Amino acid sequence: MSHLTTHILDATAGTPATGVPVVLADSSGTEVARGRTDDDGRLSIGPDALPPGDYTLTFATGLYFAGRGVETFYPSVTVEFTVGDRTHYHVPLLLSPFSYSTYRGS
Repeated sequence: MSHLTTHILDATAGTPATGVPVVLADSSGTEVARGRTDDDGRLSIGPDALPPGDYTLTFATGLYFAGRGVETFYPSVTVEFTVGDRTHYHVPLLLSPFSYSTYRGS
């Protein structure tokens, strides 16, 4: 069983992306949890113990940029990943209006 966190940085502003809605879903598309990033762009999402399997995190990036008055190409970003036997997974998102990147954090 694993715990999941995320962190979003706005690369154009050089600041954490605050208030971004995030949805965690399992491989069948069933919502497991939802939340919003805090003032530091961070979110601990889902149950304390996430069973192994495939999941998606969907970030409402369009809403975030609209709130800043910035046009964006991506209305949302969905990251698919697999949970195995690690006790903690961290999925960071580096964001700009016209690009994004992610990786398995620590």
